[in-house]
Parts: sequence; structure tokens; C-alpha cells
Amino acid sequence: MPSDFSRRSFVLTGVAAGVAAAVPVPALALSDAQAKTLVDALVAEINKVIASGKSEAAMFADFERIFNRYADVPTIARYALGADARSASSAQLNRFTAEFTRYISVKYGKRFREFIGGQIEVQGAKPVKSFIEVKTLAKLRGQAPFDVTFLVSDKAGKPLFFNMFIEGINMLLTERTEIGAMLDRRKGNLDALIEDLKTAG
Repeated sequence: MPSDFSRRSFVLTGVAAGVAAAVPVPALALSDAQAKTLVDALVAEINKVIASGKSEAAMFADFERIFNRYADVPTIARYALGADARSASSAQLNRFTAEFTRYISVKYGKRFREFIGGQIEVQGAKPVKSFIEVKTLAKLRGQAPFDVTFLVSDKAGKPLFFNMFIEGINMLLTERTEIGAMLDRRKGNLDALIEDLKTAG
């Protein structure tokens, strides 16, 4: 498996609670069933892509479409950018969100592409503070099954996932760390980061 996704020592419950505090969500109106329905549809689309036999480029395009449909993209992008999101212009934020979406779709699409020959099964959903945690199980050929967990809220006005864990690896915190490091290497130049995201991932 790629080094970016090597096993790390995240504690799922504690980290999820920390992210929930950092990403504002409304009082819980979303039901377990609604969150599970979202993830059922999401997982069905992922399974369809990994079973499609399409080229890598075509699969990444499909994953970007899926990400845009089922994820709270603006929230994820702003969280990844961190404090710099507050000083960015609307135009910069729009450009960053678009390029970040492509970048993250390729990055996580590479991981999901490893699932070819296997499938993801939804296990169940439960409320955690002000969001719903939906657990799924990835069953791959020649490997022990492992958890893929989605955190779902209706902050955007409809059920969408705002974070994802693969084997306990927290997408939001990982991307905030990596985007922050990329921005530091460019001396805080957001426009340079946006250009470089076009070929990153």
C-alpha cells in the first residue's frame, strides 16, 4: 500500500470528537437512517467504479464526481486550508476548492483503486455528538478486512460526509497537515499552491 496510507496511530473516537469541535455542525437533525442511506449510495457508486475495469484516469474522474456529489466539499477544503482560508479572497477560495477536489479525488481514488476485486459493505450507523458515524468494512482479496468510516452531517442543508477514516487514518487532519506543509514550502503563497495542486496527488 502507498506510504501515504501506511498505518498510523490515530485513535478514532478521540480524533473524531476533536474534528467535530473544529468543524461546526448544527444541532443534530440528521437521523441514523438518513446518514446510512447516503453512505449506502456512496458505497454502491465506489463499488461500481472499482468493478468497472476502466482506465486509471477514467476511474479518477469518476471518483471526483462521487466526491462532489456525496461530500461537503467546501467544508473539507476550508478545513484543509486552515487559518489561511480566512485571509483568502472568494476567488482564491473557489479556485482552491476546485483544485483541492481534483487533488483529493486522485489521492483517495488511488487508495480505492486498490480495492479492485473486493468491495465495501456498510455495517451500521450511530450518532456521535452532532454528526452520524457510518461504519463500513472493506473486503479485499488476500487481505484482512478493515474499517472505512464516514462522518455525516446535514450542515450543508442535506446529508453529506465531511470526514473519512481509512484504517483509522483521518482524512481531514491528514489533509490539513499536508496542505499546510505545502503552503509553508511556498512561503504562504496560496496562488502558487493552487497552481501546484493541478498536478499533485
